[in-house]
Amino acid sequence: MAPPPGATPSLGPSATLADAGEFRLISELVALFDQGEHVLVGPGDDAAVLRIRGGHVVVSTDLVVEGRHFRRDWASAEDVGHRAAAQNLSDINAMGGRAHSLTVGLAAPADLPVAWALDFARGFAAECALVGASVVGGDLTRASEVVIAVTVLGSCTQAPVLRSGAAPGEVLAITGRQGWAAGGLAVLGRGFRSPRALVEAYRRPEPPYDAGRVAAEAGATSLIDISDGLLADAAHVAADSGVTLDVRTAALDVPEPLLAVGAALNSDPVHLILGGGDDHALLATFPDAGRVPPGWAVVGEVRAAEPDQVGVVTVDGRPYDGPTGWTHF
Repeated sequence: MAPPPGATPSLGPSATLADAGEFRLISELVALFDQGEHVLVGPGDDAAVLRIRGGHVVVSTDLVVEGRHFRRDWASAEDVGHRAAAQNLSDINAMGGRAHSLTVGLAAPADLPVAWALDFARGFAAECALVGASVVGGDLTRASEVVIAVTVLGSCTQAPVLRSGAAPGEVLAITGRQGWAAGGLAVLGRGFRSPRALVEAYRRPEPPYDAGRVAAEAGATSLIDISDGLLADAAHVAADSGVTLDVRTAALDVPEPLLAVGAALNSDPVHLILGGGDDHALLATFPDAGRVPPGWAVVGEVRAAEPDQVGVVTVDGRPYDGPTGWTHF
């Protein structure tokens, strides 16, 4: 019997990860784990939030895999350290919090130079120092390629800002560089090393680490780290909030290096901004433009959604058929 219209078909015993896709797989896995009373926010947001006496602990875990997330011929060990730390620190930022402690697991081939591991640690430590966070433990083991597993812990001085709080009539705003890392990846993928600013942005992102707390204090109703792509991550906000979002391209800042890459590749640089990840900019919704803090730019709006349009993100009021972000499987 066919599933009813709109239903998600069940995964058969021979289904692969590619069949399921990242988010379907996550939903299947999450359903297997019960959450205790101390869990305020469980799996599904940028980080989990745990109740403790006098506040909240914010926790997140990420993996970085050689050949999937980085190449050693494109980024130095220190660059990889910066990238691995940044993507985890940014998850705490995206809850309106600040990271204070991390653990790092490193799996690597036996013939990996010790110097690579030490340089990786130096880069990781330098990125953590930007927010005053400490590496408090970890693990080492052997693997066929470099795999890095990071768990980060932080705290919020106010209620955490989730992805699920956006409401119709609110504004959509962004802070931080967006599209730069995607531009750098596009350049490296074609065997070039310029514009250098974009290549360096890919190698070492510059997340706006204090912006999450500032947004929370200004009354942000939802907040997310743009790790996979502006439109892809905006869709998470729209789905969790039960709304649609519209992004206005005229409001997006297109810096000169992106214009140069667009001209060299004969493509619209706005596509890098809409679909690019790894800069770890922040995307948030605010009740109105007057509540948007300095350093943030209004780039769209929140709209009410019909039942079959929940989670939809449009561009300039129309469906978007270009790449929306990173696909893990």
